[in-house]
This record gives sequence, structure tokens and C-alpha cells, in this order.
Amino acid sequence: MLSNDRAEQVIGLCQEMIRQKSYSGEEQGAAAVLQKNMKEMGFDEVTIDRYGNIIGCIRGNIPGKKILFDGHIDTVPVTEEDKWEYPPFAAEIHDGKIYGRGTSDMKGAVSAMTCAAADFAKDTGRKFPGEIYVAGVVHEECFEGVAAREISKYVKPDYVVIGEASQLNIKIGQRGRAEIVVETFGRACHSANPEKGINSVYKMAKVIEAIRGLKPTSHPVLGDGILELTDIKSSPYPGASVVPEYCRVTYDRRLLVGETKESVLAPIQELLEKLMEEDPDLKVKASYAVGKEICHTGNEIEGERFFPGWLYDEKAAFVQDVCRELRGIGFDPQITQYNFCTNGSHYAGEAGIPTFGLGPSRENLAHTMNEYIETEQLTKVTECYYGVMKALLK
Repeated sequence: MLSNDRAEQVIGLCQEMIRQKSYSGEEQGAAAVLQKNMKEMGFDEVTIDRYGNIIGCIRGNIPGKKILFDGHIDTVPVTEEDKWEYPPFAAEIHDGKIYGRGTSDMKGAVSAMTCAAADFAKDTGRKFPGEIYVAGVVHEECFEGVAAREISKYVKPDYVVIGEASQLNIKIGQRGRAEIVVETFGRACHSANPEKGINSVYKMAKVIEAIRGLKPTSHPVLGDGILELTDIKSSPYPGASVVPEYCRVTYDRRLLVGETKESVLAPIQELLEKLMEEDPDLKVKASYAVGKEICHTGNEIEGERFFPGWLYDEKAAFVQDVCRELRGIGFDPQITQYNFCTNGSHYAGEAGIPTFGLGPSRENLAHTMNEYIETEQLTKVTECYYGVMKALLK
């Protein structure tokens, strides 16, 4: 159990973080809080990269493995602030809960990682093999894993711990996700004479209906590779007296282990080719959406919206080592999978680095009004992260 001083430290850091509004692209305040605290806690090195990710490092005095604790410091925006029970950036504590945007998703976890690393270094006198890295990641809410690529290139970790909410359970996988864009191209004309044009929306309606007939891929653990329509736009808009010449729809595709950019698009492209053969007036194409955002450093971050799924065997040595250690200090983690996408899409899905999730609080509190984290969960996960260091740095 954490001492009172250490419990107060992690709770206080979490409150400091919450008081910094840090929407994606505006994380500089939260990064500054982490930078200040990491330096005060004795981290050997604190770096902010070109995207604005902050990476703190504590080195053991014996060569060994590198473990990276990953937690994003950006949050989704607050809407209807006046309807919150407590101010979303005040970090008030009521009935054992810290309230505010980002408490569960996921500044609580980042605070716990930071404090646990400092505690571990102090207690061991740095007489441990390896290196501990704690990363406060930017732009995760925009695209999972893109900013993380810069971190893994810099750290080259042997293990990664994702701090997304898990109620102190161990998560060994997740479905990934992709945003697929389908576009139809018609010919504009006056809507009083529609026969002179080609209505791209009518063409899209046929495409949508055909895509609904595609059979989803499936995985015995992760479930179905869902393909769901999420939006539709036509151009020109508004289209007063004009037949639309362009239509675009976006699909959310949930990705399973082993699926690639090519394998996911292949059945859609095959279907579209068939539809175009049947209808000479149909011009349609499919591709992945590309996101572009400006970082708080002023640099641009860009990424194709394809974030792979991943899954490890629960009998893998690193998973069992962590479970054994956590159970030895009084925890009883269940081994399951995340229901949402995380930065693990890069670390595990793209880079193949042994990765698992372990975080405080409940998954369903993310992005909600009156978001909170229980102080007990915050202190307990700090103990868990300490245990992870003992398990993997030996």
C-alpha cells in the first residue's frame, strides 16, 4: 500500500494535470506540468519531441531491458460545460473521486506512471537492470499510434504498458480501426433537367446497399471486423437547383489481427469494380482517410487512418511474469482485451513490441460528462506499475 505521502503526491499530480486544458494540439500546459514534476522527481532525462510528446527516462545502473509506459495527455473537448456537476478543469475531490476532463482518459494513469517510476528508482537506489520511460503522448484522440511512432523510434522499448482504463486488469489485445472513404463522381447539371447530369448521390445509394452485403471477417477472440457507415456528404452543398456531382461516405472498419491495408480494401475494391462493369456511368473509388493536425510545437502531424489490431497469448512469459508479481502484492488482475483502439495499434500492431494494457478506472467513463477517477484506483494503479517494473526489470 502506498504511504500517505506517496498517495498525496500522485493525487496532487493528477489534479495539476487536470487543471491544464489539453485538447488535441493544445497539450503544452500538461506537458509543462509533467516536465516540471519529472525533473523534480529525479528523472535522468526529460525530452519533448517534434510532435510535443514528452518522454521522461530513469536509468538503472545495470544494463537491461527498456520498459515504456505510454499514456496520452490530450483529451476530447468539453461540451455543455455548464451542465457538469463540478467544473471540468478544477480537479475537485468529492466522495473519494477526482472530477474533471481527462481524469480517467487518461491523466490519472500518466500521473501514476510518473510517480511509480520515481518511487521505484528511489527505493532501489537505481540498482536495477534496464531503463524506465514514461511518455505523455499527444494527438491520440485524433489518431491512435501516429505520434507513438516517434516515441518508439526514440526509445526502442522492449516492453510497452498502455495505461488506458482497465480497472487494474491486464489487456492483451484490441481490435484496431480504419476509416475508409468511398467516393462517387457524377456530373452536375440544373435540377430542372436532371437527365443531363449524373447524380452522384443516387450512384452512392447503390454502392452503399451493395457494401452492406459484404460478409465481415471474424476472429474467435476479438469478434467481427465490423464495417459501419458513419457519415455521408455531397457536393455542391447546399445544392440549390443543382444535381450533386460528388458524394463521399466514410466507413468505420474494426480491424482484426493480421489484417493489412491491402486485405481490408480488397473485397471493397473488387465489389466496386464489379458495380462499375455493370453501370458505365458509375465512377467510384475507395481509400483510407488521411488526418492532418497541427501540434502544439507548430509542426504538422499526418497519418493514414489505419490502426491495426493486436493480440498476445495470455501464456506469454511477459504477461505471466506481470500477473505473478501483481498477485504477489495483493491484486487479482483478469486477462482480457480492450473494446476500443489504443496506441497499442502502433507498438504491438505495427512494431511487434510486447505490449499490454493496465490502467485505473472504468472504460465507460472516457469522454463522458462528469468524468472522474476514484482516488483509490489512482493509488492502487501506482502500486501496480511499481509491480510491473519489478516483474520486467530483473
